[in-house]
Amino acid sequence: MHTDGVFTLIELPYPTDALEPIISKQTIELHYGKHLRGYVDKLNTLLKSSEHNGASLEEIVASADGTLFDNAGQTLNHNLYFTQFSPSAKGLSNGKLYRAICDKWGSEENFRRVFTDAGTEIFGSGWVWLAANENGELYIEKMTNGSNPLAEGLIPLMGFDIWEHAYYLDYQNRRREHIEALWQIVDWPTIEERYKEIIDK
Repeated sequence: MHTDGVFTLIELPYPTDALEPIISKQTIELHYGKHLRGYVDKLNTLLKSSEHNGASLEEIVASADGTLFDNAGQTLNHNLYFTQFSPSAKGLSNGKLYRAICDKWGSEENFRRVFTDAGTEIFGSGWVWLAANENGELYIEKMTNGSNPLAEGLIPLMGFDIWEHAYYLDYQNRRREHIEALWQIVDWPTIEERYKEIIDK
């Protein structure tokens, strides 16, 4: 993804039509092929004259600002977003992440409700995140535009894109319906592995 100071577009772990009907092929081709590619290309252009050139994507998001932060943040956000879904998604296992979710929100069902509410409530464009601190404590973060929990000292685990380009072709203005549908394709082992990397340090 990052070679010789240049970031590259991630490869999707599934065909562009694999998430239908939750996310259509047309939306994936637009969202991934146009929007994410645009963020990556703009990020590389900005880095040519930046002191952040050579830094990791996470380091840039944690320390940059302005247009560089916007494009680095959206690149990282979308990398996490597209790789957290699967056409053969597996559920949340009865492990450490499940127990942390239940400790914080009472149950997986209640966590999903609170998370869905948070994404529905964001005004305008943004992201809703499941994030953790370095001790593994969990948070639901509502963030506008292209921000990422790294900017607040937290570690992103799972993010739902609330920008209209993520859902409008398929759901029009029915944002909540879109968020509720996404739970069907979240591949929880991927999220659990991200959490494991934090608590096993």
